[in-house]
Amino acid sequence: MVAAAPAIEPVDLGPIHIPTPVVLSPMAGVTNWPFRVICEEYGPDGLYVAEMITARALVARNPKALRLCRFAPSEKIRSLQLYGVNPAIVAQAAQMVVDGGMADHVDLNFGCPVPKVTRRGGGSALPWKMDIFRDLVSRVVAVCSQANIPVTAKIRVGIDHEHETYLEAGRIAQEEGCAAVTLHARTTAEYYGGHSDWHRITELAQTLSIPVFGNGDIWGAEDALDMVRQTGCAGVAIGRGCQGRPWLFADIKHAFQGNSERINPNLGEVGRVIMRHARLLVEFFDGDEHMAVHDLRKHIAWYLKGFPVGGSTRKAFMECESLADVEREIARLDPALTLPERVIDAPRGRVRYAKKVHLPYGWLDSRSTTHDEREALFGDDPMDAGY
Repeated sequence: MVAAAPAIEPVDLGPIHIPTPVVLSPMAGVTNWPFRVICEEYGPDGLYVAEMITARALVARNPKALRLCRFAPSEKIRSLQLYGVNPAIVAQAAQMVVDGGMADHVDLNFGCPVPKVTRRGGGSALPWKMDIFRDLVSRVVAVCSQANIPVTAKIRVGIDHEHETYLEAGRIAQEEGCAAVTLHARTTAEYYGGHSDWHRITELAQTLSIPVFGNGDIWGAEDALDMVRQTGCAGVAIGRGCQGRPWLFADIKHAFQGNSERINPNLGEVGRVIMRHARLLVEFFDGDEHMAVHDLRKHIAWYLKGFPVGGSTRKAFMECESLADVEREIARLDPALTLPERVIDAPRGRVRYAKKVHLPYGWLDSRSTTHDEREALFGDDPMDAGY
């Protein structure tokens, strides 16, 4: 007997009503507006978040940062994620968002485990310093509240299991006015390896009164159902599971409706999605086919993952330089090929462990910072204004 779909209620983030609380997690280099548009077309009325914007770069009006802040006319909710370490700079970036009417929702990145981010005290390293974390969240909420823009936070369990931060960070986020928190149920040290610990999502959801979204190891619709059943979270956030599979959002929409329909497109249908994605990227890059096709290459690798197409085919796609090249290679595919059953909901994307967590010197010595430590941390401009 198939278990009934768990009840999942709409979520309100301030003035934003989310009928089905399913979130496309922001992923650097992935969730620009062409990919978001495709995911949203398949999926429910959820939240489709733009990739991380570096606050320092936005304040400096870096052209790439400004491009990443663009939204397509079809996007129902303009959802933007900011990253930074210096609360004053992140608040400046938030003020730009408010003054420019650039977004309807702002998410704050405290979940990135990448060494170049954590070694500067950013991403998933930052909640360890509770004073900086509180200051940053408080300032951004104060700025965004001027325009009734809800602020949310994305966090991890902690730096490692000896230095967990998620319960304190969740409480602080709630106290300082965040509308919701998303928990990726891994530590920084675990990176993207193993299986995320959904029990931590349960604990956070039971601790906070604001909505908690669960994130980690949702590879298929049934995983989304299981997460809600097991944790009681208010909604689910999808990251690597949708890479090359934007139709995963259709599967999840059907699953929460109690519908057993799932999409398993053949290679002909996948090829059509690839071409649509390519054309949207050309628009995103202001007509530059070369940049668009180079950006598309990683997506093609994900789109083809699991299909028995051979190394030479994959290599040919990686050498494409124009839309005509992509179209030519798609025409050479066998359109009738389908994914083998055993790989349909298999893990995707990065699965490696981090060998070491990179942190600023003395970072773990205290949960707060002195004036001198802040000066050292912020004085050398730890947030790069370039991309």
